[in-house]
Amino acid sequence: MWVQEDHQFLELDSINSLKKGREQDVSRIIQALNECLAALPRQLLQDVCGIGVSGQMHGVMFWKTGQGCEWTEGGPSPVFEPGAVSHLVTWQDGRCSSGFLASLPQPESHLSVASGFGCATIFWLLKNSPEFLKSYDAAGTIHDYVVAMLCGLPRSLMCDQNAASWGYFNTQSQSWNLEILRASGFPVHLLPDIAEAGSVAGRTSRAWFEIPQGTRVGVALGDLQASVYSCMAKRTDAVLNISTSVQLATSMPSGFQPAQTPDPAAPVTYFPYFDRTYLVVAASLNGGNVLAMFVHMLVQWMADLGLEVEESTVYSCMIQAAAQQRDTCLTITPTVLGERHLPDQLASVTRISSSDLSLGHVTRALCRGIVQNLHSMLPFQQLKEWGVERVIGSGSALSRNEVLKEEVQRAFPFPVSFGQDVDAAVGAAVVMLQRNLNQRES
Repeated sequence: MWVQEDHQFLELDSINSLKKGREQDVSRIIQALNECLAALPRQLLQDVCGIGVSGQMHGVMFWKTGQGCEWTEGGPSPVFEPGAVSHLVTWQDGRCSSGFLASLPQPESHLSVASGFGCATIFWLLKNSPEFLKSYDAAGTIHDYVVAMLCGLPRSLMCDQNAASWGYFNTQSQSWNLEILRASGFPVHLLPDIAEAGSVAGRTSRAWFEIPQGTRVGVALGDLQASVYSCMAKRTDAVLNISTSVQLATSMPSGFQPAQTPDPAAPVTYFPYFDRTYLVVAASLNGGNVLAMFVHMLVQWMADLGLEVEESTVYSCMIQAAAQQRDTCLTITPTVLGERHLPDQLASVTRISSSDLSLGHVTRALCRGIVQNLHSMLPFQQLKEWGVERVIGSGSALSRNEVLKEEVQRAFPFPVSFGQDVDAAVGAAVVMLQRNLNQRES
């Protein structure tokens, strides 16, 4: 089960009037979740032996213990509906300015704190709307909330994957930076208890649709980790996903520990994975979205010339042209959106010659640039040193673009397996299934 925050996206200003705020209505998210459960075959739900939960990290919502939801028993299947809860402030929230973030205490963690991170949002609310926080006594991600409501937990429970995504969490000691936070007046009573990723959070307190009461529920997992887990068969695999943006991740060797000081300029980030290991992740902001911008630009140019062409037609033609153009000297750095570690970097085109101006040359150079940009963040040589033996390629942009596939194989000369799309829901289910099997065997 993946609790997807961007369902029915709402841009609300209930906490303050800043348009940079990004909030969502928890009631509508849970309604969508209930609709998904209702659409599944009843007989299959009766056979469920465990529930794995995952969702987008960083976000934060608040609820009142004991009043966080209301169970409706009157219908054909029991459902829960949010009660005394806040809106969800998502990972896309931008109300924490760079100046505000600079005013926050330095965390004792290897991860920096950014706008949209749970603890940064709470700090912002503490300064700008302190009365709001007094209405609640529990906090968590949207998926932590689902687990707490299903199990009737007396306190919020969070795995280290989600805790690290909030900031002010030390992954080595597996604990919040309580002294640092208390000294700044942070409401530490809102912080969830910590559980190991992959552990069982509890059991369903009631029957949920046709899922029996007493069914094991796993502690909620981060969507990145669950997605990687869904297709990383071995530790020696690296997972490459090219969709709107790009991510390349692999598991670090057992015993690896990142430096305990944040480095905002580092091109890679280390996230907690499972069994006290880490994922190293290069996450580029420039992927399929750059190709979409290029297509849109071409369509707009043609419209300016009085011609109307569908974007799908343009995309198909440019990929065909690039497939016939096996190489080019044209070089495109496609970072039109910058990068997290280089926010001011812009795109550029170099080595322009009269012989490299065809649609095939430009498209080939653009696809190569997207992959080379990622390679500059996490090179093939580094992956090889860490023991990577295979790359698993996935994502919508990669699946339908043979030119991108060729450039991936050129930049990362490992065996590459395409077509195994990552899926956070599948990953969460597999983790829970394995946990159940292990417990039954023991």
